[in-house]
Amino acid sequence: MNIKNRVIVIFLGAVLIVSVVQAFQLNGLKNRLSTTGAVAATGTDQIDTAGWTENEIMNYDMHGIIPARFGKGGSASASMVGGC
Repeated sequence: MNIKNRVIVIFLGAVLIVSVVQAFQLNGLKNRLSTTGAVAATGTDQIDTAGWTENEIMNYDMHGIIPARFGKGGSASASMVGGC
């Protein structure tokens, strides 16, 4: 196998590893949101934004940013997690 094929195989392996890690991270985020009550009880997996400020709703709608307080067990922190 020449060097070009080895580089391609290594790159594809790295992409696969990153994809698997991020799948677990997304699953963990979904579990945290459901345990903190951020996911609506309608069974649609839509995030319940009833207690959010207008700024938090705008950041979620425009950028997909979920408030950090949902990852910290419901603290009243105003900082955000995620980004564009």
